[in-house]
Amino acid sequence: MATSRLRMGCLRIVDVVRLVIVLRIFSLLTLVPLILVSLFLVPLLFVPLLDAGTVSAHTKIENHAFTLRTVPFVLQRRFPSFPPSLLFYSQSSQNDDTGPAKQESSSRRSGHHVRVPVEDEDAQPAELKEAETEIDKKDYPAAEDFLHKLLERDPGNYVGWFDLGFVENALGKVNDSISAYRQSVTAKPDVFESNLNLGLQLAKTGQPEAETFLRAATQLRPTAHVEEGQYRAWMAVAQVIERSKPEEALAAYAKAAELQPKEVEPHVSRGHIFEQNNKFGDAETEYKQALAIDPHSANAVEGLANLYTHGRRFPEAEDYLRKLLAEEPTSAAAHIQLGRVLAAEGKTELAIAEVQAGVKAGPHEEEAERELADLYSTAGKNDLAENSYRELLAAHPNDAELHRRLGETLLQEKKFAQAQPEFAIAVKLKPDFGEAYGGLAFAAGENKDFALAIRALDARAKLLPEIPITYFMRASAYDHLRDFKKAAANYRLFLNSAQGKYPDEEWQAKHRLIAIEPRK
Repeated sequence: MATSRLRMGCLRIVDVVRLVIVLRIFSLLTLVPLILVSLFLVPLLFVPLLDAGTVSAHTKIENHAFTLRTVPFVLQRRFPSFPPSLLFYSQSSQNDDTGPAKQESSSRRSGHHVRVPVEDEDAQPAELKEAETEIDKKDYPAAEDFLHKLLERDPGNYVGWFDLGFVENALGKVNDSISAYRQSVTAKPDVFESNLNLGLQLAKTGQPEAETFLRAATQLRPTAHVEEGQYRAWMAVAQVIERSKPEEALAAYAKAAELQPKEVEPHVSRGHIFEQNNKFGDAETEYKQALAIDPHSANAVEGLANLYTHGRRFPEAEDYLRKLLAEEPTSAAAHIQLGRVLAAEGKTELAIAEVQAGVKAGPHEEEAERELADLYSTAGKNDLAENSYRELLAAHPNDAELHRRLGETLLQEKKFAQAQPEFAIAVKLKPDFGEAYGGLAFAAGENKDFALAIRALDARAKLLPEIPITYFMRASAYDHLRDFKKAAANYRLFLNSAQGKYPDEEWQAKHRLIAIEPRK
């Protein structure tokens, strides 16, 4: 009995062992297909992740979306390109002993008068004396009446015509002023002041004859303050021909510098011409000569700041701009320029502060407001960027670039539903806007509008070269639409062009190809 029980126990143990072995074999057999199935099912789990992965990838589509504008900002020269600062001579040229310095400050306005020389002062007609009395009192209509009476009686009176030219200019009658000065020059061609003022008035109205009369003035002797008068004539000549004859303008500015060696304007002007003609070394020399004459010259500092900005010598540009702001702390242009330089140096937070100061100092600096919005985006301050772009769009609703930039900002904020219409408006306003089509494709993909994403990518491809990530986005869109053949083709185009630059997307593309391509 005991033996039989023992045998039965042994049998039972053997049966159990056998059963365990069978179960293990069965479990292995069932696990193999599960593993095989998982190889196909697991990649399918990544299809939703394709969209999430492209948020970071989108920044590689149009990689300039949030970069500061690279066109260097040019601070405008303080002195006008034309007419020069002194249009007319003051009365002191005849009988004032206040000296050239005071004369220069007063004669910067056109409301001052020079009495041209006459052979016999006592023999002046009564109408001319009365007219000049009224000019002194700035009663220009009364002076005009006296001069018209004089010239009706004596049409060859060059002094009367000269005075009438001055009066008509003061009354805003520029064409009549030119006609009067012409008559004065015709009556007596060798008067410096008549030729100068006629040339200045012609230059003011953009007439090419200006050069002729201004050059004539350089060959005549002023009534008083000879070197100062000739300096002004040469400066006027140079400014008139600066664009059309830069080499001759350089020579004219050099002549002016010889006549008035303590003036900075000829050197700054020469520096500007050299800079415009890419002769940066010569430009730097002239600007520094100007600073040697006047260390506080804003024009010279601005010139060097511009020069160094264009040359990407940002630390030097920053140094000169800070010097300029030390002299003029409320200069909107200098703050904005410094902000751009700091942005180029990668000092984004400091750049924002400077551009903000510039916008505050010059509230109509719209270009700076745009750049401030761009800086907010660069710094990741997307809420501020969004507000700035919306304010700009309120004033410019048909600006395609602003709509695109707002769309890009909304993408960064993951506000895909709001971003999509901004890109749609941008391409409607500007049908050849390739960058905006890229943004529209990404936003549409995030919003599950895969057909629109494909159309936008195809439109972009007609305007801009394909890049790896556009292949990936197109592949993902086709994948979602279950057009596996086109999806696979674009995944392969992506992998062929990515070359290890997009590791996450490349991993996804390889696994999706395993899932969607038929096994050979």
